[in-house]
Amino acid sequence: MGSATTGHEAVVLDRLRKLPTAAISDTLDQEGIPGALEGLAPLSNDFRVAGPAFTIRYAPVDSAGGTVGDFLDEVPPGAVIVIDNDGRRDVTVWGGIMTEAASIRGVAGTVINGVCRDVSAPLSHGYPLFSRGRFMRTGKDRVRLVSVGGQLTVSGVDIHPGAIVCADADGVLTVPEASAERVADVAERIEHVESQIVAAVRAGSTLREARETFGYHNLQRRRP
Repeated sequence: MGSATTGHEAVVLDRLRKLPTAAISDTLDQEGIPGALEGLAPLSNDFRVAGPAFTIRYAPVDSAGGTVGDFLDEVPPGAVIVIDNDGRRDVTVWGGIMTEAASIRGVAGTVINGVCRDVSAPLSHGYPLFSRGRFMRTGKDRVRLVSVGGQLTVSGVDIHPGAIVCADADGVLTVPEASAERVADVAERIEHVESQIVAAVRAGSTLREARETFGYHNLQRRRP
């Protein structure tokens, strides 16, 4: 699901976009795939996104000076920008200008292992933004752009360019591109089973009985 997304890949993306990250996370557990990015949260609980990762990495400034990077000109529509700033909370790597430009270009959203500022912009535009918090101090002359389109490691999870980023009110996770359809299949099944359990409880069943009937305790169990 790189720069040229096929019709089939677009359908899989749409399926993942409609699924809660909780069901996708349970599926990753079942499949033995690490993917949950701890500590990242949306600016608004209404934000939901799924799309291929466009990866960016920053590092502390060195003797060569700081660089903020104009990588937005390279991001294809529908991609999710994933920025790794080593989780720093003392300087931002995303602000209002970036939000405006990303919105105009049709970028699906942004995930930051770090903090953002000018939060009124994504909130007013409905631009999905996920981060470790907010802070007003600029990263200019404090960080340098290290890589565009390289592998990242966030919360112990390796994120390759093109991996599917799924995010909602519960947080952010990534799904390997090759596993996306399988994950969608299993997550939809988990959602169906959980809806059956809720329906049974509403109809008078005990929670224990409903869980046993629909095999709840096997939903997240890793496959042999």
